[in-house]
Amino acid sequence: MAGKNMEETMHFQVAKEEELNARDVLFSVYGALKEKGYNPINQLVGYLISGDPAYITSHNQARSLIRRVERDDLLEELVKSYLQENK
Repeated sequence: MAGKNMEETMHFQVAKEEELNARDVLFSVYGALKEKGYNPINQLVGYLISGDPAYITSHNQARSLIRRVERDDLLEELVKSYLQENK
């Protein structure tokens, strides 16, 4: 490195991954599954019960997106939403 002192410590900063909202993830994955012709409800239930990401299409990065949110957070969002809608 021309002009750099090799004794200096370099500063490296990794960009922090954005925090995902479980509700937004569910809607995005639902849309991707629907676009690919799957029954989104059946596929999401399969994933939530088994934890197997093969239930989720990789279309529009849906599989990698859903894996970034804990399954219990997804279930919590579903239960909360259902109960608020059905009071």
